[in-house]
Amino acid sequence: MSGRFRAQNQVAIVGFAQSPIRRRADKGLGALAVETALAAIADAGLERKDIDGFTTGALFPTSGAYASVDGVSIVTSGWLAERIGVDPRFYAGFQGVGQISGSVILAANALAAGACDCVLVHRAMSNPSGRYSENPMTEAAGSAQWTAPSGFWGALAQCALPYREYLERYGASRETMAHAAVEARKHGSRIPWSHWYGKPLTVDEYLASRMIADPMCVHDCDIPIDGVGCFVLTTADRARDLPHRPVYVAGFAQALPTAPNLQSTWTLDDIEESGDALARRLWEHTGLGPSDIDLPQVYDGFSPFIYWWLECLGFCKRGEAHELVASGGIDADAGGLPILTGGGALGNGRMHGVPQMLECYLQLSGRAGDRQRPGVRTALACQAPPNYGGVVVYSNETL
Repeated sequence: MSGRFRAQNQVAIVGFAQSPIRRRADKGLGALAVETALAAIADAGLERKDIDGFTTGALFPTSGAYASVDGVSIVTSGWLAERIGVDPRFYAGFQGVGQISGSVILAANALAAGACDCVLVHRAMSNPSGRYSENPMTEAAGSAQWTAPSGFWGALAQCALPYREYLERYGASRETMAHAAVEARKHGSRIPWSHWYGKPLTVDEYLASRMIADPMCVHDCDIPIDGVGCFVLTTADRARDLPHRPVYVAGFAQALPTAPNLQSTWTLDDIEESGDALARRLWEHTGLGPSDIDLPQVYDGFSPFIYWWLECLGFCKRGEAHELVASGGIDADAGGLPILTGGGALGNGRMHGVPQMLECYLQLSGRAGDRQRPGVRTALACQAPPNYGGVVVYSNETL
């Protein structure tokens, strides 16, 4: 990637739909996806025949022994296009870790290239029965032979080790992270479709919760749920004729680790170095910097991601995110940095970056209702950790 995004201000979000986020939905994932997709198309002021592009990321994020069955535990672009009766000019699936950001990037590039006119971007998340990260192995092969027999298994262990490094390296404490988790739940508890609607979290509840991968407790993790989020994107020219204020894609960046470690074995250095490289690409691609972003929605699928995103994107110095949180610096109600006003993953449920993107869209389009923040012109949405993630910047005016 070099230079500014050539299609800046040329692609816009023009509508959305969000299903209720529930521990167990009252209908199958495929039916929920079709219902939500049709609602998003109607919200954009379009008909299903107007949609000629589809993108998604269909990763099934579990370490357990669960089958990926299209329309049941995952929903791909092709499956959704068929079920709503569309013969698309373009459909694609993002296969990396940052599903929603990767899907938006695919859609934006396709629209800018003229491959299609209107794209439906969706993310469908399923919560299977049983323990989500249960290890089904009877023997370990490949890279897992070096980790699984010692109990190092799944995303929790993967995140806990660099988080422990962070605590030791920068003199942080678990007690401080309680305030970040409380902030996410505070905002999620205000959103009707959230799993945690009407259920804020207290610091005492956080500190009393069970430890599941030291130093991470249950409230450091988003809760697995059933839910679907959909967005409609089109070109800026077409967006002007539709009912809602367009929200433009201003640029983006993605990351992979620079060190040759196993994907399941992260170090804090890997995260920081890859995150710094991602940020450099992001600010070059958008022509902006951290001080230009009014609404930074950082990803919080696991709470340490909050610290790492704040630091690599330049909202505070390296090693100082815990101090920012401890000082009330992310308390949006008190004038702090509004990084979790959409509730994120900790405040909604495991929607893989949809809450971050949705909050950007709602605030920039002026559709956030009682939660509307004044003067929001630019926003960004992160997904996944900085060493495997993606970031998209949005605006509601020409940059």
